[in-house]
Amino acid sequence: MKSNVLKLALFATGLSGIVGEYILSTLATYFLGDSVFQWTMIVSIMLFAMGLGSRLSQYIKTELLVKFIYIEFTLSILTAFVSVLTYLTSAYYGYTGFVIYGLSIIIGLLIGMEIPLVVRLNDEFEDLRINVSSVMEKDYFGSLLGGIFFAFVGLPYLGLTYTPFILGSVNFLVATGLFIMLRGNLPASSGKQLNLALVGTFLLLLGGTVFAERIISYGETARYKDKVVYEEQSKYQKIVITKSKEDFWLFINGNQQLSSIDEIMYHEPLVHPVMQLSDHPQHVLVMGGGDGGAVREILKYQSVESITLVDLDPAMTELGQKHDLLVAMNQNAMNHPKLTIHNVDGFNFLDDNQQYYDVIIVDLPDPKSVELGRLYSYEFYKLCYRQLRPNGLLITQAGSPYYAARAFNCIDATMEAAGFSTAPIHNQVVTLGEWGWVIGAKSSSKENLKKQLQQLEFKEIATKWINQEAMTLITSFGKKVFIEDGMEVEINKIHNPVLYRYYLNGKWDLY
Repeated sequence: MKSNVLKLALFATGLSGIVGEYILSTLATYFLGDSVFQWTMIVSIMLFAMGLGSRLSQYIKTELLVKFIYIEFTLSILTAFVSVLTYLTSAYYGYTGFVIYGLSIIIGLLIGMEIPLVVRLNDEFEDLRINVSSVMEKDYFGSLLGGIFFAFVGLPYLGLTYTPFILGSVNFLVATGLFIMLRGNLPASSGKQLNLALVGTFLLLLGGTVFAERIISYGETARYKDKVVYEEQSKYQKIVITKSKEDFWLFINGNQQLSSIDEIMYHEPLVHPVMQLSDHPQHVLVMGGGDGGAVREILKYQSVESITLVDLDPAMTELGQKHDLLVAMNQNAMNHPKLTIHNVDGFNFLDDNQQYYDVIIVDLPDPKSVELGRLYSYEFYKLCYRQLRPNGLLITQAGSPYYAARAFNCIDATMEAAGFSTAPIHNQVVTLGEWGWVIGAKSSSKENLKKQLQQLEFKEIATKWINQEAMTLITSFGKKVFIEDGMEVEINKIHNPVLYRYYLNGKWDLY
């Protein structure tokens, strides 16, 4: 009976430990960026700390069960408050790396102590051979359940606000269960202190659960200049809308996607040049663009029969369909009968697709990670080329030609390698700074494409900013003062994802 209680406790702590790693990795990605790097470092550091914790456990020589229960109470508090501490640090100090990585080390040390202590506690009930294998088995099985919980329940439904408190509650229940069921094995002198620890931990968890949302909202608001009016941690990303007077901003994972002040200076260059160059655009594919700004502009063309929008995150497209601020901005375009929405991976959608398009508009977040870089890859642009009609056109947002010049040029070069004649364009978007796009054509030379763009007049389309004079400006870059001599770029390929490194190494300190 006592052996089974210990193994059940280890199963629960295995679940708790793996979810703790995932929460800290997600927080690091959200606050520090570069998901591959952050997940790699957090998991590696925690595993190292767990090894160190295992070594340190040898110095615990007496009252093993008491020490194990105290470890569980401590883990309960630390894991429950990881998000709260990170958001509070962000609000007051800005940089959160030392908190996230510090907690990774401390939590890893404590997790590392658990298995050796349980093995030693269980030693009197089973032979060493069976003891070690059964203890390790329960820990690993718990890790599987923890991964399933985080992927399908924790992150998508509870978010980073309440998942840590569920996690902390698991450790608390383990400690409480062991205390109650194995009370007879505990020294009499430890009872009072453990009772106080139990009550104190419970009150901390209860208070944290009640106030966590308000604390995290405070930290989120402090992170942005304006009042947060909407926030959601979806399965894929953190979505935030802030508002100041009559204007609003949309952020994904802390990065601005649009502002109502100047979104036309982004969406009009994104949509109208390629739509004007297309003789009679009927079928248009939009990759990303769940806010609906691009769809609003496309619907100004009477020739369009269908618009297909592919955005991985249903939370984003639902926001574009239902949130008052976005619906007003996109003029209810996301509910138009010509629009069909697919919440699937863009690369897989194109790979499996049999439909052909006159225009493809790629309105995705910046390629600051390997996952996003896949949608700016040679392979992706080859799929786009395949699905475009003979006179088809492609445009992609490409970040800043000045803040991240190598990344911008890499996208241009990668599209050319995929078979497109390309023309880069740029515009001063007030709240974003100097931003750029790359246009690709299947049936026009590079020289003709630029000339055609500069001659566009938009006389029959109701635009608010873009006109023929604007086209002369946005197709001209002057001398390449931000491009150093010898600044060659490689082609961004799935097996050689160079783009995200170019992007992260940009001059973002000037931004």
